[in-house]
Amino acid sequence: MTAPTATAAAVADAARYAGQWLEVQQRLTRVPGVQVAVAHGDDLLLSRAYGLADVAAGTALTTRHLFRVASHSKMFTATAVLQLAEAGLLRLDDPVESWLAPLTGTPLGAASLRDLLGHGAGVSRDSTDGDFWQLFAPFPDAERLLAVTGPGSGAPIRPVAERFKYSNLGFGLLGQVIEAASGLTFGEYVRARIAAPLGLEATGSEWDPARAAQFATGHTGAATAAAQDSPRQGIDPIDTRALAPATGVYSTAEDLVRFAAAHYLGDSRLLSDAAKRRMQHSEWSAVRDGEDYGLGVILTTIGARRTVGHSGGFPGYITRTILDPVDRFAVSVLTNAIDGPAGALAATIVRFVNLATEVPAPHDVAGLDRFTGRFANLWGLLDVVRLGGRLYAFDPAAGDPTDHPVHLTVEDDSTLRIGGGTGYGSFGEAFEYTWAPDGSVASLRADSAQSVFPVDAYRAAQASGDVVTGSKRNATH
Repeated sequence: MTAPTATAAAVADAARYAGQWLEVQQRLTRVPGVQVAVAHGDDLLLSRAYGLADVAAGTALTTRHLFRVASHSKMFTATAVLQLAEAGLLRLDDPVESWLAPLTGTPLGAASLRDLLGHGAGVSRDSTDGDFWQLFAPFPDAERLLAVTGPGSGAPIRPVAERFKYSNLGFGLLGQVIEAASGLTFGEYVRARIAAPLGLEATGSEWDPARAAQFATGHTGAATAAAQDSPRQGIDPIDTRALAPATGVYSTAEDLVRFAAAHYLGDSRLLSDAAKRRMQHSEWSAVRDGEDYGLGVILTTIGARRTVGHSGGFPGYITRTILDPVDRFAVSVLTNAIDGPAGALAATIVRFVNLATEVPAPHDVAGLDRFTGRFANLWGLLDVVRLGGRLYAFDPAAGDPTDHPVHLTVEDDSTLRIGGGTGYGSFGEAFEYTWAPDGSVASLRADSAQSVFPVDAYRAAQASGDVVTGSKRNATH
């Protein structure tokens, strides 16, 4: 099954609601901060920031704060390798040892650059001592990287091409190849050949002390804080040295959707379509449920939509970017905590897009939009949302409101009929609206035939104590 085309209008509807939903999610998940961007084609449809850039200082997060985006770096590295291949400066089938002489004669040296790009070279993930991920020691430099992957290191754990085996070391080696083939350092290459052509002024290959004040602080996890009965702690920045091609890149959500856009089919700024198809072709299938791996990119099926992108996990940050190269839209969600739910949040935004494509929007959406809004009662929040040409009833506190979505059909000027959902809901029953003299919603009788009220009115009544006493009349004033 193929997903319906995601039009600009459908992505715009999803982005509009995503901005409202994420505001609730950031507070409920208690992640310090969330930065998000959604784009369709060249148009930035959503760019928002929620929460704090630094918990201890109480600094508000902005859309300009920089994040360590970790394994997003692999997508930058793969882009660089494919650019060099298109320029005839290397071949994907080149053995690693043809570029890195210290690996000559080793099983890893016989692996191809393509094997490294697809995590099929069988090489150790992070060596026999990965405590640099806990900041116990520096990340490996180039000499150390070659030592832990060279003869006698034990780095080749499995045979080449046996199975998918993720490796940061492998992408570190690809960085060394990029430097040898281009004559530039990895940082210089990213800046000159990727960031500059796209105008990515907030993107770089490695921790930059000169921009320290611009970075959102990375934070420890909620579980660790709870165990210590203390707030989340800030995590000191660190240079990733020779593993920058695997995990060093920093960026913003806005820059990442611009970078993603260069991987749409039909965009020739960085790569030809042939190179992008090669990059986005599955090298390993079913590495996780609904997920394959290409060349430096994660291929995820969300609903019926095949997407491309990458996640990132760094001390203090969890991040995720997803793009549809055919329908030409991209989503990026960045969080500044080691347990941030970036992946789930980004995937749900794509699901909003999927819902918005199911029923095309009418030429005049005002007749549907008059029913929309955020409402509240004793049981929580209710959002009535238009996605495309259909109304939905969502609980914005739900991690994925699109799971068994409840849709609403207009029957008359004050009545919606409930469809979808599960048998535990109020399928087939009505949403009955009461309108204020100015045409706004005064209240509505919704799921379980319970009254709900515009959220601002409900909060005002709650603050005055009216809601606590059960006075529905006062709750609307």
